[in-house]
Amino acid sequence: MKYWLFLSIAILSEVVATSALKASEGFTRPLPSLLVAGGYLLAFYFLSLTLKVIPVGIAYAIWAGVGIILIALVGWWLYGQKLDPAAMLGMALILAGVAVINLFSKAGGH
Repeated sequence: MKYWLFLSIAILSEVVATSALKASEGFTRPLPSLLVAGGYLLAFYFLSLTLKVIPVGIAYAIWAGVGIILIALVGWWLYGQKLDPAAMLGMALILAGVAVINLFSKAGGH
């Protein structure tokens, strides 16, 4: 169970880092730039810990899928980026894929 917590920390760290990447304005702003570096460092560290138990393909699919959805929501909330019906449908399909992996895949390591 702790490896799923590690994966969650990896996902959230990556979302913070990617969100700060836009705010860093090409690494010209120090605080957002530090958040980018620290966030990605934590994300990859915790992702590496999950790979002790969760297969790399499953962990990465979940990490990337959930990250995409969270980043799209952060972009909408923080940066006023629009989410049209096609974007929302795509995110729903990503969520469905993550759910199928978690609920039905025997390769999930759980």
